[in-house]
Amino acid sequence: MAEDIEAGRARWQARYDAARKRDADFTTLSGQQVDPVYGPPPGSTVPGFERVGWPGEYPYTRGLHPTGYRGRTWTIRQFAGFGNAVQTNERYKMILASGGGGLSVAFDMPTLMGRDSDDPHSLGEVGHCGVAIDSAADMDVLFDGIPLGETTTSMTISGPAIPIFCMYLVAAERQGADIGALNGTLQTDIFKEYIAQKEWLYPPEPHLRLIGDLMEYCAEHIPAYKPLSVSGYHIREAGATAAQELAFTLADGFGYVELGLSRGMDVNAFAPGLSFFFDAHIDFFEEIAKFRAARRIWARWMRDRFGATSEKAQWLRFHTQTAGVSLTAQQPYNNVVRTAVEALSAVLGGTNSLHTNALDETLALPTEQAAEIALRTQQVIMEETGVTNVADPLGGSWYIEALTDRMEEEAERIFAHILRMGAGRDHAIGPVTSGILAGIESGWFTSEIAESAFRYQQALEKEDKRIVGVNRHTSTVSGELEILRVGHEVEREQRRVLAERRAARDQAAVDAALADLLAATRDPGSGNLIPLILRAARAEATLGEICGTMGEEFGEYTEDPRF
Repeated sequence: MAEDIEAGRARWQARYDAARKRDADFTTLSGQQVDPVYGPPPGSTVPGFERVGWPGEYPYTRGLHPTGYRGRTWTIRQFAGFGNAVQTNERYKMILASGGGGLSVAFDMPTLMGRDSDDPHSLGEVGHCGVAIDSAADMDVLFDGIPLGETTTSMTISGPAIPIFCMYLVAAERQGADIGALNGTLQTDIFKEYIAQKEWLYPPEPHLRLIGDLMEYCAEHIPAYKPLSVSGYHIREAGATAAQELAFTLADGFGYVELGLSRGMDVNAFAPGLSFFFDAHIDFFEEIAKFRAARRIWARWMRDRFGATSEKAQWLRFHTQTAGVSLTAQQPYNNVVRTAVEALSAVLGGTNSLHTNALDETLALPTEQAAEIALRTQQVIMEETGVTNVADPLGGSWYIEALTDRMEEEAERIFAHILRMGAGRDHAIGPVTSGILAGIESGWFTSEIAESAFRYQQALEKEDKRIVGVNRHTSTVSGELEILRVGHEVEREQRRVLAERRAARDQAAVDAALADLLAATRDPGSGNLIPLILRAARAEATLGEICGTMGEEFGEYTEDPRF
């Protein structure tokens, strides 16, 4: 109805007028004035417009805020970590000094698997795909000179996320920060580990117990901190389609909502602490549609299925990273172009924060120069292109709206299948959780992703899909890149420092803290485990010691092989 459209326009205008705007020039390069949002002409009728709507109101297809990026631009949050804490600290200071708005920590493989740097399984891996963190003392060094009370920090880790989080809290305490005011994000998403990335420590149930404890702890003690970043990025990187990434990720999010509700938490209180992490791939319009559909689906499910009544509980906030899997070792300078296109799709899709990959990341960790180019890519988009002037500038495009609808329909079909898989299991947490666990146990998620990856590879080999420099336009004048290499001396030094710290700590305090943690782990009714893990971190218990202690009760998880 035309009257409904006009009423929505009036609501948007009132919200826009009341909102804070940046002091910036919102004209085109030629000096032409542009409106902050565009919609149907006054008096027109647009069937289904309620699914599109206006920025800042349900179903949030066009964004969470009436101002779009006129109110606040996305956070430039570059993902970084390599070698030891000293080296990574230097890179963080470079990123912040160059205009980065927040930090995102990449951990090495031993840390991601909850192992210490001197664990035999860590040999040859220390510092190679991220920074090595063994104890709270490493966190002190990692953030030396970076006030955690003033810096939003994201940490991309799931299996041992809770002990790492506690070490981060200890580092903030030692800086004198107000812990209750900390702001950041911990990934913690264990479902996607079983689905795609395969970096778990324990079976699903113990991990869900720890995640529930973390949700409760943050809601009570650190309300601005987001204890869960539900990650579709790794699902997409494993070979999923855009629709699978969207559906599997949101289903995981619904499972965590069920987890919070099963703990007796108020959905309006804990849901704002859930955030999301998506991939921005190379198919420009499909990605924009995916982001818009994600907001709309999440808002509807939160309102209609889970009873969320507050706006913030219905909001889907998300971080985006450009597609690592789209980068090529052949003609690596082409990756600068790919990253810029992908970043622009994330911005036009309304991302809340963004990481842009470096041109050399398919070969090694980024050099300082490559990291700067990646950062400048975001800044060029933000400062020069005019895309921050108008909220959801592609809203109302017949193509974009059709793609958004199609993405939503495909996601709903997948949700229905997940619920059918869980039928009859009646897990105490909830029906979506039942379906997710059934899909993990049966290998359904893995097989669906593998099939999608196989179809895409076939299309590449038949040259139905094309990649410049790989199966098209393969001649080049480019030479080899200088890449960042992490030497073996990093591992030797990390092991030496770790040994010194073990020798210098109060071993009796460590032993007592770990003993109490083990006793509580063995007693399901013992209450929240976070304070006990935090006590162990304060005593300089190592990551491997803390994870190993809980593993004595929780056990290990082995995936059934399927071919």
